[in-house]
Amino acid sequence: MASDAEQKIENYLNRIHGRLRGLNREEAREIVAELRSHIMEKAATAGEVTAASADAALATLGRPEELANEYVTDHLLARAEGSRSPFRILGSLFRWASLSVAGFFVLLGSITGYFLGVVFILVAALKPFHAQTAGLWASRDNTGDMVYSVHLGFANAPLGAREVLGWWITPLGLVVGCLLVIGTTRFALWCVQQYRRSRALPRL
Repeated sequence: MASDAEQKIENYLNRIHGRLRGLNREEAREIVAELRSHIMEKAATAGEVTAASADAALATLGRPEELANEYVTDHLLARAEGSRSPFRILGSLFRWASLSVAGFFVLLGSITGYFLGVVFILVAALKPFHAQTAGLWASRDNTGDMVYSVHLGFANAPLGAREVLGWWITPLGLVVGCLLVIGTTRFALWCVQQYRRSRALPRL
């Protein structure tokens, strides 16, 4: 019966609506309305929606909880694309990382890039205040191999180490740090764009 089919569809949509956390009411309503239209179109058989055709249409979409999570993640990633804020990007990547292995590796790479960028910027900014200890230092480990380390200047330089760049760390640190932050942002946004294009979500 058509009423049974419609009830199945409404139950499915209600489960999705309950998981659309982080979206405002209007956005959640638009997603549910778009999905309802999409499901009804796929379930229509000879102009009629039956229980069997409704089950088939819902099966193609997957579990409602997983679909709702994908919509919320897509929404956060779309906001990150628009703002280009590293903080918003990282927040969105954390959500993506909870859903897929690819998201985890993008998050890991982005954290590493931002961390290194901030470290270089900080050492460049702190060099005038800690002239004798802030900078890039080179020393040898127990095996005799050369090891490089960046120090912000709050502790003594490693014993037996020599400073590599001297005052050049200030301009180079600022340039390298800014390039790392910008490059990491572009890398993260490119990955976000590729992910969103690959999704088969009905678009609003």
